[in-house]
Amino acid sequence: MSGTSPELPIVVLDALMPTTQRLVLNRRGSMVWEVESHRGHYAVKVGYPIEATAEWPAQPWTALAPAREGAVLYRLGLHDFAYGEWDGGTWNFQPWREGPDLYQLWEPCRKPGSRIDPHTSVALGCVEALAELHAQGWTHGDVQPAHFIIGPEQTHLIDLALARGGWVPEGYDFPFRGCLVHYEAPEIARSVLDTGEAEPTQEADIYALGASLLISATGWRAVEYPDDAPRPVQRRAVADGKRRPVKVRGELGELIEAMLSHAPEDRPTIYEVGKALS
Repeated sequence: MSGTSPELPIVVLDALMPTTQRLVLNRRGSMVWEVESHRGHYAVKVGYPIEATAEWPAQPWTALAPAREGAVLYRLGLHDFAYGEWDGGTWNFQPWREGPDLYQLWEPCRKPGSRIDPHTSVALGCVEALAELHAQGWTHGDVQPAHFIIGPEQTHLIDLALARGGWVPEGYDFPFRGCLVHYEAPEIARSVLDTGEAEPTQEADIYALGASLLISATGWRAVEYPDDAPRPVQRRAVADGKRRPVKVRGELGELIEAMLSHAPEDRPTIYEVGKALS
């Protein structure tokens, strides 16, 4: 994909016949487009394999991620979406979710000297979105602030390509190799270090949600390590539990502290988190 101007696959153009299209993201094997058409308003995800570089090993699985997410959306009963293959990988389109993400919404809380506290109703919306997924027997596997879209009527949890909980076609499936280390639970980081893979759990989702609330409210990661540290060094710090103190005022701070417990069994369930917030 490098060196060429990105374009939507022909199959997607034929299906949606866009009236407007805007490239939102193009990095590391994934493109996201905002597309409007007479059919509706959509997010279009297009995957392609990452070739090996000096910094990154080859990552062929990125080509499969959009179709894998499409299969997950099908299992969850979502309407008005589609997925398939193109000559460079796979694609899906799904309803566009309007609104800021969690990190964007809580930016005023992070400004130096700010007296603005993160609003618990926003946190509760995120909890409810994750609770809905957990109630259907699924684990997200990639919970992070950018994946909570705070809409005018409800909060949407997006990016389900790494979710586990039901059957996914073998041709689109791939092992879980961890997620963004900032939000990785210690047991996930440890497993990835030891074996190169891990099994996402709902307990790990709880940790990731706590880390997401913390960084969105304060700008600080849950675990301390140098910004430019190699990925294995970051994971080792997470696995060893070198956590920063949670500096969020009030009950939300106490709740985040519990969600970031080192042992999975010490973390509250998503239902307990929701009850505490409401």
